[in-house]
Amino acid sequence: MDLGLKDRVYVVTGATRGLGNASARELVADGAKVVITGRDEKSATDAATALGPNAVGVAADNADPEAAARLVAAARERFGGFDGILISVGGPAPGFLADNTDEQWTAAFESVFLGAVRLARAAAAELGEGGVIGFVLSGSVHEPIPGLTISNGLRPGLAGFAKSLADELGPRGIRVVGLLPARIDTDRVRELDGLSADPEATRAAHESRIPLRRYGAPEEFGRTAAFLLSPAASYLTGIMLPVDGGSRHGF
Repeated sequence: MDLGLKDRVYVVTGATRGLGNASARELVADGAKVVITGRDEKSATDAATALGPNAVGVAADNADPEAAARLVAAARERFGGFDGILISVGGPAPGFLADNTDEQWTAAFESVFLGAVRLARAAAAELGEGGVIGFVLSGSVHEPIPGLTISNGLRPGLAGFAKSLADELGPRGIRVVGLLPARIDTDRVRELDGLSADPEATRAAHESRIPLRRYGAPEEFGRTAAFLLSPAASYLTGIMLPVDGGSRHGF
């Protein structure tokens, strides 16, 4: 199936590793060109080099108010266009109510929530018909995850913002989509499992509750993201798609 990605230009934030990197990798594999971001220049440049000539790395922090305009400008200057953005950011600090400080909440809000709003706002101002804005969210949009209180507080609100944006931008032919990963085998998930007394038992317990009985591979998430961002998904907007091996049991 031809996804129609050849020579389309995307910005993918938080793409030096994890889900953002997997998504950028699949976009490039299908012919797209990508601007990827990381918090420091070396990691962004190294990750882009690994993806080949159709990728460029830019140091950017989602919490930086100036980042959004710089990234769109970089896409146009390097590749001559801008067709969409996938907004991905590392997960906020884990913890329960008593564990997380005001400073952690504020930092997470600036990066996970307000940073995503700014990026989406800048993208919406620059995109034309056929453009797309994607959000990497979490299964916590539908069901809180124990020990991730900050994420549980912010992700559902961001999903609501994305749904509102889909209604607002739809008449201009711009799509808005969300991806809701659960246990994807990334560094982040391994780190979370590692917080337990027995990481292997924790992973086995999680796998036992997933209908497919395994964690997802990053490339499985990346392929799903590439499809949703592509012209092949041209009639999909406002959706929040679980990428979770069947973990979500509700409709």
